[in-house]
Amino acid sequence: MNDTTTLPPLPDRLSGNPRSPHHDKEIFEHHIGILLNGKERTNVEEYCVSEGWVKIPSPKALDRRGQPLLITLKGTVEAFYK
Repeated sequence: MNDTTTLPPLPDRLSGNPRSPHHDKEIFEHHIGILLNGKERTNVEEYCVSEGWVKIPSPKALDRRGQPLLITLKGTVEAFYK
């Protein structure tokens, strides 16, 4: 049997930040794609399919810990494995 073909199901909400409670290390072992309103986004930091939003990092603004501020974009969100 080949275990590389079985992929874990994508959750409704997922974050790329390891400090977040919505981070799942096993899922990030595979390439994930995000569609927002039919266009693929490559800079998504966090998403929620049921609520219809993604968070992307701000290009310049930083928070007090030196992390980029996140901007929320709303629309139809679809997550898939590449």
